[in-house]
Amino acid sequence: MKPIYKRLIFFALLLGIWELGGQIGLWAEIILPPPTKVFTSLYVGITDMTLIYDLIASFRRLIIGLVIALLIGTSIGVLIAKSKTADDTIGSMLLAFQSVPSIVWLPLAIMWFGLNEQAVIFVVILGGTFVMAINVRTGIKNVHPLYIKAAQTMGSSGIDLFIRVIFPASIPHLVTGSRLAWAFAWRALIAGELLTTGPGLGYTLSYASDFGDMSLVIGVMIIIGVIGSIVDQLIFQRVEKSVARRWGL
Repeated sequence: MKPIYKRLIFFALLLGIWELGGQIGLWAEIILPPPTKVFTSLYVGITDMTLIYDLIASFRRLIIGLVIALLIGTSIGVLIAKSKTADDTIGSMLLAFQSVPSIVWLPLAIMWFGLNEQAVIFVVILGGTFVMAINVRTGIKNVHPLYIKAAQTMGSSGIDLFIRVIFPASIPHLVTGSRLAWAFAWRALIAGELLTTGPGLGYTLSYASDFGDMSLVIGVMIIIGVIGSIVDQLIFQRVEKSVARRWGL
């Protein structure tokens, strides 16, 4: 049986058990409303454009923050990979920062930028930068020495060696870093939006929770999970597999 059919059967059974449990009162509706009410809330949110505006606002912040994170992370990764001093100093700091959850940076971001969109984008940038930098460093450090020696025997060195041999050889790690940066940035975005006052999935999630609308809370959670899964599987996994196949991995 193909994986897609297994997933469809699994989710159909899961939704059936969830609906049945809610209808016969195995748990209180205020705790876990049945799927029919959750999807009704999602339908209302989509038809009145509330969730559409939230998605647009969230993706705008995500794209801005993720692009900046990838650029900064790649630059730092190259620096610490090529400089022993930078690796011993900045590199050790990156490992420490990587262990800090993105939501921890939010109070600092609010103090610096205020309770606005800039604070959320700042948290998104931090969420993706560190993991990207570490993967770029790992990719450059793990380039096979035979590639470098072979290029050097043909007269390549310095910038030319880096551009034509080292950087292309580290592309698989860069793709993996981008995939992880997306995942961390997506989580950081939702966490940051929980405390904002503008449109966004995180804000709607917090608003619905404050007013006890559990149907909308679960609906937004489903949207967040589905978007994360779709982007990862349809974009990053395919790119990662294509690069790995082309690089003979």
